[in-house]
Amino acid sequence: MEFINITGQVEKIVEDSGIEEGLCLINAMHITASVFINDAEPGLHRDFQEWLEELAPHAPVSQYDHNTYEDNADAHLKRQIMGRETVVAITEGEIDFGPWEQIFYGEFDGQRDKKVLVKVIGE
Repeated sequence: MEFINITGQVEKIVEDSGIEEGLCLINAMHITASVFINDAEPGLHRDFQEWLEELAPHAPVSQYDHNTYEDNADAHLKRQIMGRETVVAITEGEIDFGPWEQIFYGEFDGQRDKKVLVKVIGE
């Protein structure tokens, strides 16, 4: 399980788009990954990891009906909790964040390459 701060990459995409006023969709393109907004504080991320593992522990893998092909049922459940995507406002050409907000990609499985879709809409 890992949380990767992708704020800088998303800000660059927004800047390159030339959109001044609009929305930016950031979407995890896999069913065992997440995109969410929160604080970049390491203690909070450890708390997320511990909390998610308590809610959907990886082991024993036999506890999940899904684990017949891959042992990743817990990753699917963790993704449901943390969310599939987020949308942020673009104001005057920049992502319009509240204090401390950052965009994170959450990885809960790690068995294959994954991608994130960023779509900028506006004028």
